[in-house]
Amino acid sequence: MSTNVIRKGAALTTRRGLLKAGVGFGAAGLLTSIAAPRVWAKTYPSMGTYPEGAQGKSVFAAGLFPLTGPYAAMGHDEQRSLELVVAHLNNGSKVTEAVPSLRKGGGVLGKKIEFGVADTQTQPNPAVQAATRFISENKAMVMTSAVSSAVAVALDELAQRKKVINMAATTASNATTGKNCERFGFRLMADNYMLSQALAPVLTKQLGRNLKAAYLVPDYTFGTSLYKSLTDAFGKYGWTVASEQLAPLGTTDFTSYLLDIGNSGADVMFNETAGADSVTSTKQAIQFGIMKKMKYVIPLFSGFAGKDLGPDVLEGLYGTEPWWWGEQDQYPLARYFVADFEKKYNYKPRFPAANVYNSMIMWADAVERAGTFYPPEVIKALESGQKVDTVAGKVWFRAADHQGVSPVPVLQGKSKSEMNGAEDFFKMVEVVPGEQLMQPIEQTGCHMPPIEAT
Repeated sequence: MSTNVIRKGAALTTRRGLLKAGVGFGAAGLLTSIAAPRVWAKTYPSMGTYPEGAQGKSVFAAGLFPLTGPYAAMGHDEQRSLELVVAHLNNGSKVTEAVPSLRKGGGVLGKKIEFGVADTQTQPNPAVQAATRFISENKAMVMTSAVSSAVAVALDELAQRKKVINMAATTASNATTGKNCERFGFRLMADNYMLSQALAPVLTKQLGRNLKAAYLVPDYTFGTSLYKSLTDAFGKYGWTVASEQLAPLGTTDFTSYLLDIGNSGADVMFNETAGADSVTSTKQAIQFGIMKKMKYVIPLFSGFAGKDLGPDVLEGLYGTEPWWWGEQDQYPLARYFVADFEKKYNYKPRFPAANVYNSMIMWADAVERAGTFYPPEVIKALESGQKVDTVAGKVWFRAADHQGVSPVPVLQGKSKSEMNGAEDFFKMVEVVPGEQLMQPIEQTGCHMPPIEAT
């Protein structure tokens, strides 16, 4: 299967022969003066792409995003954010100035960051093929990736084998840091368990207890994981299942699923689909009169649901997002991030962009605190529980499973009269602290392999 690679800055050359390899790259500020490489006091053995990938004046970061297919809008959001965070790390910004280890700018450990982006096509095989090329040809020191949880799991497995850190930015399946946890994989985004634990008490307070719910479930790891998390969380409040409909990713006609849901007698419908599938199924649900029969919930609003569906559809609907740009009123760094992103790309960033940005900030901070790119030392720094200021407030990783501890906003769609600008689709009902939402580690299924595991 072919893998599409996005070329960035093709007029430049690097020590690793990127043009010859045919792999795209970007290098914000690459032609400016570069700080002298730091001399490390300790010598480490070879592992993964270390030390080869850190011997020159720059290091390489690989971005693996869905730039085509049902999650393409979110993938492009991630790609743009990677471009922005590399520029901020290389040249400094108001966000990096707030992180003590990153205040000086100049990249990471005095090395500028180059990057490449490839299209995963929302499928594991193309994602692994592209990542393997970035590792072997560009000596990537870090990857940031996903939207599809199946892709995230596949890349974490590759990261473990190749001994290269993967910062899985956008993946909600519990398995990513649960039964599929890897020592070289980290996930900052709130998982399905956290999203469900945030949503259930708020929605029960609004709608009541002992209701019947119907579920439209994407038939892969994200959807089935979210279904279990939702039914468990709402089951504590007496909610029961009236219908469960599994639809393949990329479905265009949801008629049979919606007919069953419409006739199920449910009080509430949970539409778990995401991206273009969420838009298509919601529009078809309107045609079938679903919203007139029952309350309608989108447990994880897609990053561009507001733009694609509009306030006439979203008004009053409940859901969550791992991050919403309205958090700039609560977190100062979010204000700087939103302003810089909007200035560069002419729209406000969505949660996939924030996830990539924060993940790369966390990785860069860990490298600086470790004082080396040697993967085990960077992993130990990420596992240390160090709280880092990000555009989502102070966040950190739980060492036992590498799950990020970050807040979850519960949202409700605004009416047109409530909107303050063209992109102001949601109001925040509550922002729930991440530490209140974490699944007990003994329930996750994570058995963290040692760093040396093959």
